[in-house]
Amino acid sequence: MYVRDVGTSVGAVLLVGLLLFAVSGVWPPLVAIESGSMTPNIDTGDMVFIMAEDRFPGPDARHGVVTAQTGSESNYVMFREPGDVIVFEPDGDTQRTPVIHRAMFYVEDGENWYDRADPDAIGAADSCADLRNCPAPHDGFVTKGDFNDAYDQVTGTSTVVRAEWVVGTAELRVPGLGWLRLQSGHLLVGPRPTGA
Repeated sequence: MYVRDVGTSVGAVLLVGLLLFAVSGVWPPLVAIESGSMTPNIDTGDMVFIMAEDRFPGPDARHGVVTAQTGSESNYVMFREPGDVIVFEPDGDTQRTPVIHRAMFYVEDGENWYDRADPDAIGAADSCADLRNCPAPHDGFVTKGDFNDAYDQVTGTSTVVRAEWVVGTAELRVPGLGWLRLQSGHLLVGPRPTGA
């Protein structure tokens, strides 16, 4: 009886995991949040369902991602603010903990993006020359945690995020469920996106 119950439980968990993977196109489809960089829209300890960015892109998406700049113009909102929240590998490094932040705007290789930036998110910079990653070293996204004061590309969290470094877009959060993953220390659910 006990073996059958355990087998049924394991089978149910596997079935749910496979179903989530089939819908999301990303493995693992769930990530636990370990920092407060997206507070109050996504909190430390939340579990977030992510989906491949090209699965169901929003309006006017670039590489499957709607930036905050574009979302403001088209009224596209995710997690109470314009634009997609993306999970990405900082600097394309698969060994580093993935980051979950909002895609603010898209830049092209060599672009001076200083004038497009929010003055409150660039620190004391007076020109492109005062900013890290300006001009843009390559095409990609400028990103920022909703709770953070500055862009990731200003603080050094990551260079401009290339499209191929994007793991997926955050679609849904389950408050508090990620605490189990954070406390376990095991790779049961997947990476724990962080912020800076």
